[in-house]
Amino acid sequence: MTQRLDDAIAARRRAELVSGLRGLASRPIGGREQPPPAPDVELCDLCGMTIPLDHRHLLQLTERRIVCSCEACWAMRAGEGDYRPVGSRTVWVSELDLPDDLWASFQIPIGLAFFMDSTVTGCVVAMYPSPAGATESELHFESWSRMVSLNPVLAELEPDIEGLIVNRLADPPAYVIAPIDRCYELTGTIKAAWEGISGGAAVEQAVDGFFSRLRSGAEVA
Repeated sequence: MTQRLDDAIAARRRAELVSGLRGLASRPIGGREQPPPAPDVELCDLCGMTIPLDHRHLLQLTERRIVCSCEACWAMRAGEGDYRPVGSRTVWVSELDLPDDLWASFQIPIGLAFFMDSTVTGCVVAMYPSPAGATESELHFESWSRMVSLNPVLAELEPDIEGLIVNRLADPPAYVIAPIDRCYELTGTIKAAWEGISGGAAVEQAVDGFFSRLRSGAEVA
């Protein structure tokens, strides 16, 4: 019995090192199930291991999905196949030239969206929040080209891994280049706070809080 227990523990440690098995947290060890993770504990989307709340993210390119990752999976998968590490910089763009007619050409129904250059679609994609999550719209090449010509800082936008967040609902409007996981965080924040048909006051408060947190740690361009 002791030998079997020792073998099981050794096997688990090897599995943790390679971080390649999903559902490891529920594997029986010594005849007993491991307890389920606490409600405030997150799991790696790739191997199922427990990870801290402050963990790394990868972007799954094809599905444009944010993947929570442990350190081992991040090291093995970053830059591999369809996975990319998300961006690391947050830049508050103090002045962005965005005329009303150019914004109208994007055909975004609300004044809040983020833009990412997708290597999968070969174009710039706009995503705006809704009660159901992010709604996607591909931009015409001419519209985004004009946007970049008016704002050369956008030529440095890293494809896939970071985006430009635009908040024209604020006064004055806010423009931020942010890691792509923070961009998706905005849509998740709105979805979680949405109430009723119009969204309610909680949405406005959630958006204000999101941008306050972004600005506190951002560079200024």
